[in-house]
Amino acid sequence: MTDRSPLVQQPTSFRTLRTVSALVLREMSTTYGKSALGYVWAVLEPAAGLLLLSVVFSLAFKAPPVGNSFPLFYASGLLPFLAYVDISQKVSVALRFSKPLLFYPGVTFIDALVARFLLNGLTQVLVFGIVVTSIITLFRVDAILDIPAICLGLLMALALGLGVGTLNCFLLSMYPVWERTWAILNRPLFVISCVFFVFDNVPRPYADVLWYNPLVHVVGQVRKGIYPTYEGTYISTTYLFAVSLLCLTAGLLLLRRYHSDIVNS
Repeated sequence: MTDRSPLVQQPTSFRTLRTVSALVLREMSTTYGKSALGYVWAVLEPAAGLLLLSVVFSLAFKAPPVGNSFPLFYASGLLPFLAYVDISQKVSVALRFSKPLLFYPGVTFIDALVARFLLNGLTQVLVFGIVVTSIITLFRVDAILDIPAICLGLLMALALGLGVGTLNCFLLSMYPVWERTWAILNRPLFVISCVFFVFDNVPRPYADVLWYNPLVHVVGQVRKGIYPTYEGTYISTTYLFAVSLLCLTAGLLLLRRYHSDIVNS
């Protein structure tokens, strides 16, 4: 009689890690290509936007609202804004992007969400570090950075992008018209998220309404870390993370209930 030992099954956490890693590698080759040029473009795109903003506004104003460097001021607003936009957009189409793989029992919808969030989140943090460091070095800006405050601001951008993206992942999958509707609703967001100005200069009652835009708190927190004299008393991390958690929880619950219908549709 042959003695057969039972098959050794891999722990669920290890299988999940391998699945997410494979999805991240697939995302890297698809989004950025197999060469470093894709990542170079990820840095050059926001850098070109900052250069354009700096040139245009330097012709109209003598100095930015905070500090004395136009590129650094607009980087403190544009980069966290773009981080939120990129992550929320990439996460919102995670199921669509990985749909063929979701038919395999070892791949779950959470794996697809986590993989897209990790890669694009790390990419945006890297882009932020490269662009801000380059601006300080090239323009010889005398900056005293509060690294923990900046990291908190970036974490806020990532959390908001994940929450909104997860909820939109369900809405876009179940209601295709929402994709166009969301795009229309997002168009004024670039103007009202304090990228070009500071919240402190907005008069009431407009400031009271603008405060409910979560991105105002994200941008304000990043600027608080870049400019030591910027107090940002209006910033509420509690509000930002509450909105992010609410969107994330709602999105996960809905996807858990309807992800099979979405994949099979």
